[in-house]
Amino acid sequence: MTKTLVAFLLASFVLAFDVSAQGKKVYISVDMEGISGVVGDDQTSAGGAEYNRSRKLMAEDANAAIRGAFEGGAAEVVVNDSHGSQRNLLPEDLDPRARLISHSFKRHGMVEGLDESFDAVIFVGYHAKADSPRGLFAHTGSGVVKDVQVNGKSAGEGGLNTLMAQWYGVPVVMITGDDVAVEQQKEWTPGIRGVVVKRAINMRAVEGKSPAEARREIQAGAKESVAASRKVARERLAAYKVRMQLRNFTIPEVATAFREIQLVAPDTVEFTRDSMPDAYRIIRVLYRFINPD
Repeated sequence: MTKTLVAFLLASFVLAFDVSAQGKKVYISVDMEGISGVVGDDQTSAGGAEYNRSRKLMAEDANAAIRGAFEGGAAEVVVNDSHGSQRNLLPEDLDPRARLISHSFKRHGMVEGLDESFDAVIFVGYHAKADSPRGLFAHTGSGVVKDVQVNGKSAGEGGLNTLMAQWYGVPVVMITGDDVAVEQQKEWTPGIRGVVVKRAINMRAVEGKSPAEARREIQAGAKESVAASRKVARERLAAYKVRMQLRNFTIPEVATAFREIQLVAPDTVEFTRDSMPDAYRIIRVLYRFINPD
């Protein structure tokens, strides 16, 4: 083997290594209410007549984002099923290049697995926060939540998940959902790319794009936003003060069993944690793991 050939092979190996090292790691959190083609209650839970159809729609919007992420320079994509039971996405329906996180028993729910190793976050199928006057299926966490405030600012699921991404220094680069969800997310990430797949007329009626058109826009948006993404400095505040208003009096009463949780009104509790991940865990326990009945 000549020295020239050896040098060529070595250079090719180094180049291949460098290209793979430069590939981005992308995190995609996928909810269902903001998926293209999802418009009714019978689509969003396992007991609904249209559920099996909507989980396919969910997978196709997710696949569009996955394809776009890889086209935009991703070398690795992790998808977190973030709706309800969080077992909606079937592995066989997803782009095989992506890895899937399933099941609702997670410390950090919709952002389980997110950490400093990621380069970009994409929210797919998101919806408006609780008590929005307009916004399809508007809610936060579950039906028991009326409002969540972190350091005085009201946050829906997109806002809470953005605070988690900021803690790890990972930019949220794109969101898909109805027009209200996209506009609310801009309050947290002003430069975010939004893909509106449907226009909310109120909390139930909607004007939607065709799923095919929506997926084309999702794929193009993911490609461009991932390609343009840059790591950001971690945003870690000295404290995270959470005020959580519930729709019943039972959960707040039970929550006061934890010493750090204070009852500030019959339906409202307040607590402070040193980190957003710790605050997120308590928020999640309050809305998901306490049975108000």
